[in-house]
Amino acid sequence: MQYRHDGLYASRRSPVMARNVVAASQPLATQAGLRMLERGGNALDAALAAAITLTVVEPTGNGIGSDAYCILWDGKELHGLNASGRSPAGWTPERFANHKTFPHRGWESVTVPGAVSAWVDLSERFGKLPFADLFEPAISYAENGFHVSPVIAELWRRGAEELKNQPGFAEAFMPNGRAPAVGELFKAPGHAYSLKLIAETKGEAFYRGELAQRIAAFAREHGAVLDEADMAAHRNDWCGTIHQDFGDASLHEIPPNGQGIAALMALGIMRAYGTDGLVLDSGDAFHLQIEATKLAFADVYAYAADLDYMRDVTVAHLLNPTYLASRAKLIDRSRAQDFGAGAPKTGGTVCLSTGDASGMMVSYIQSNYSGFGSGVVVPGTGISLQNRGFGFVLTDGHPNQVGPRKRPFQTIIPGFVMQGKEPLMAFGLMGGPMQAQGHLQIMLRMQLWGQDPQTAADAPRWRYVAGLKVAIETAVPDNVAADLASRGHVIEREPPDSAFGFGGAQLVRKIDGGYVAGSDPRKDGLAAGF
Repeated sequence: MQYRHDGLYASRRSPVMARNVVAASQPLATQAGLRMLERGGNALDAALAAAITLTVVEPTGNGIGSDAYCILWDGKELHGLNASGRSPAGWTPERFANHKTFPHRGWESVTVPGAVSAWVDLSERFGKLPFADLFEPAISYAENGFHVSPVIAELWRRGAEELKNQPGFAEAFMPNGRAPAVGELFKAPGHAYSLKLIAETKGEAFYRGELAQRIAAFAREHGAVLDEADMAAHRNDWCGTIHQDFGDASLHEIPPNGQGIAALMALGIMRAYGTDGLVLDSGDAFHLQIEATKLAFADVYAYAADLDYMRDVTVAHLLNPTYLASRAKLIDRSRAQDFGAGAPKTGGTVCLSTGDASGMMVSYIQSNYSGFGSGVVVPGTGISLQNRGFGFVLTDGHPNQVGPRKRPFQTIIPGFVMQGKEPLMAFGLMGGPMQAQGHLQIMLRMQLWGQDPQTAADAPRWRYVAGLKVAIETAVPDNVAADLASRGHVIEREPPDSAFGFGGAQLVRKIDGGYVAGSDPRKDGLAAGF
C-alpha cells in the first residue's frame, strides 16, 4: 500500500518509514525499544523496554505502580491482555459511605497495580530476549540520571504543586524541594533498586516478595487496607478484543472495564448515520463525530464496568447494530444535544506502538491515571501508585459501584485496526476520556479521509467535555468553530498543550514491506526505526 503525506496542517515532523519501528511518548524510551530490536529482539521486547523506560523518564504519566493493557498481533493471531488491578478486599461500599464522591488522590484511590504483571506475562508468552535485558536502559537512566524534557518538566511542575504533601511524593520527585527544570539531570536510585528486583525475580518481588511487603506496610502506616494478600491475589486476563467494522477495516479494543467500547459505539453510530460525502475538517464532520461520541459516552458511563459485573447490559447489547442505528437516529444535523443513556437491552497515560520485520505489531498502554496518579510513592522504592480507584462510582446498584476485589472503570485503551484477517495499524492516544474520542477521530481520518499516521497525529482535535461543552484546539479554523457554535455547541478553545487535554498519539501502520509511523507533537514523543 502506498501512502501520501499531504502536509495539510502545521506538521512538525514527517512520518517515519522502516521495517522495524518504535513510536513512544519520550525519545529515550523510543531509543530503548530500538536497542532491543537491534539486539535481535522482536516488537514485544521493544514495547516492553520502552514501557519500562517510560516509568523512569516520564513519571508524570506512569510508573512501576501503573496499570496496563496490550493488543498484540503475533504474526498469525490478535491477542488482548487486561493487566488492570482490582480493588483491595477491604473496599466495601460501607467504607466509602461518608464520601460524596470517590477519593481522587491518596491511598484511598489506589488499587492493585498491574503493569509489572503485564511485563512478565507478555515477555513469557511472546518475548525473544531474556526478561532482565528489557530493564537495562531504564535502570541506567534511573541510576545515572536523565535530562528532563520540556513537556514532562511542565507536567512535573503542575503535579508537584498539587501532590507535594502526599505520602512519599516530595522525597521521590522534588529534589531540593521543587520539581526539576527543563534539561535538569534527575536520578532515581530507589526506582533503579525496584526495577532490579523485578527483573531478577520476574515480578515475584513486586507481588509476593519484598516490594509487596513494603507497599503493604506503607499502606498500613497511613490507615489504608491494601495488603500483601491483595497484591498476591492479582491476576491478568487474556481477554481478546471487541471490534467495530468500518468500510474494509475494523477497529479493535479491549473489552470493559476500559472505555474502548465507547470508541466502537461512536464509530458504529457514525456508520449507521452515514458518512458519504462528509468533508474533511468541516463543521458537519466535527458535529456528527461529537454527537456520536456523546451518545456513546452516555451509555458507557451508565453501563460499563468490570465484565464480571455487567450482567444486565452486556457488551453485545451495547454493540448491537440495530441499537446503534436507533441511537444514530437521535442525531440532529442542525443542532447539538445533551443526550441521556439509552436502553440497549430490550425487555492521564503513556502509550506506544511497535512493529518489526517479522510482522509482529504491538499497541501497549500503561498509566498512573491523573498525572502522577494517587501521589503516593513508597519510600526508597520509586514506586508511584496509580489512582485507578477514582474510576469507581458510589451509586448503589450501579455495575461500577465500588466493591472488594473488583476492577474499576478505566480510561486507558490500546487500539488496533485489522483489514480483513491482516493487521493494519497499532496505535494509542493518551488523555483520560480523550482516548476513546481520539481513537474515533484517528480512525476516521485514516480510513475515511486517507491521512497518514503523522498527518492524523498533527491534525487539530476536539474533545467532548460535558453537556453541550466541547473543547477544540486553537488550530481549528474560526469558520468551523463558528459553525459548531451556531448549532448550539458551547465552544471552549484551548491550545494543544492546555492541561494536555488533547492527548498524545503514537501510531504504527503497515505498508508494503514495512511500516509508516507517527508520533504526536503534543508530547515529547519520537517515532524512529531502521
